[in-house]
Amino acid sequence: MELVKKHGALFTLGVLIAFAFYNFGFHAGERALSTATAGIENPSPTSETAVDFAPFWKAWNVINEKYVPASTTEKAVDEQEKVWGAIQGLAESLNDPYTVFFPPVESEMFAADIRGNFEGVGMEVVAQDGAVRVIAPLKNSPAFRAGILAGDRIIKINGKETSAMTTEDAVQLIRGPKGTKVTLTIFRNGNKAPFDISVIREVIDIPIINTKRLDGGVFVIELYSFSAQSTVLFRSALREFILSGADKLVLDLRGNPGGYLEAAIDMASWFLPGSKVVVREDFGTRKAERVYRSRGYDIFRDDLKFVILVDKGSASASEILAGALAEHGRAKLVGETTFGKGSVQELVDITSDTSLKVTVARWLTPNGLSISEKGIEPQYKVSRTAADVQAGKDPQLDKAIEILNQ
Repeated sequence: MELVKKHGALFTLGVLIAFAFYNFGFHAGERALSTATAGIENPSPTSETAVDFAPFWKAWNVINEKYVPASTTEKAVDEQEKVWGAIQGLAESLNDPYTVFFPPVESEMFAADIRGNFEGVGMEVVAQDGAVRVIAPLKNSPAFRAGILAGDRIIKINGKETSAMTTEDAVQLIRGPKGTKVTLTIFRNGNKAPFDISVIREVIDIPIINTKRLDGGVFVIELYSFSAQSTVLFRSALREFILSGADKLVLDLRGNPGGYLEAAIDMASWFLPGSKVVVREDFGTRKAERVYRSRGYDIFRDDLKFVILVDKGSASASEILAGALAEHGRAKLVGETTFGKGSVQELVDITSDTSLKVTVARWLTPNGLSISEKGIEPQYKVSRTAADVQAGKDPQLDKAIEILNQ
């Protein structure tokens, strides 16, 4: 799940298929492109980097003068669409799957996701290494019920290969009206050959939190997303834990693709003294690092028995929370290395109906480790296979209970 920055405030945004959380305003200082072909100005090189735009304008003119559609039935591309294509190519040249330009239609789809008006299969994906990788299916979503797992690689969508697709290309093929079907060809580690999974699209209800008490005084909080409501619900879950009389806590972040940064900081604050670092925002050489610190609620004793479950579907805000509590020695991590979504994006309006989502910073753990490079590695590495899931077994939770009972 992407952490998206706007006007100095940090929000989070789901990657397009399943959900997103907030609507964004205009970014001051950005200049809209002219819609006129004649008179498009050659921008002056900046003082930082002198760029020769002559090849671009020559290619533009050659296309305008010489291009003939290969088919008489092919739809003509208007001048403005060529501008959008040029900006898309500029964004793609960065080789960053999270930096994306949205032309008018895609921008409206993105805005619809942000408003919460969406229908789909309920999973978060990213185009990576020549395939579309599943970050995580949402709990009880159509994708989850169909058996799609975090880490699955989607190599075809309705028979169309994904090797050259962007994340947004894949999203447009996967999403659709409720009641319709999409067939995904999946390659899963451990399987000898790809296989098809058909999923019926639905209106997606975003789950947030669930609690349960197990035998032996173990209390489990399952957190599915870091939404705007999650901080209040998490506080209620902690109160339920205290009143239950249980003395051992498991926070299950498996398959949680992230959410609001502010929610992660607030949740970490229940376990950390004030001023303790939760996460660092690294802007590279552009400006000084920004540090986010605990608010110091810190209501638990130092001897709290606490385990956090993570897997390769734990991303973004999940990694920030797990990394902070592990590095400060407040919780032990069990499971698999997390996804490694450690970057923050800013959404900028280019025109009134187009936008650019651009990576502007990296997230580092309190000790300065890059989340993007390796993810968060648990102290206790335990896998949970597809066979375990089908058989109702949970060796990761079993290991957590074993550690809590030591």
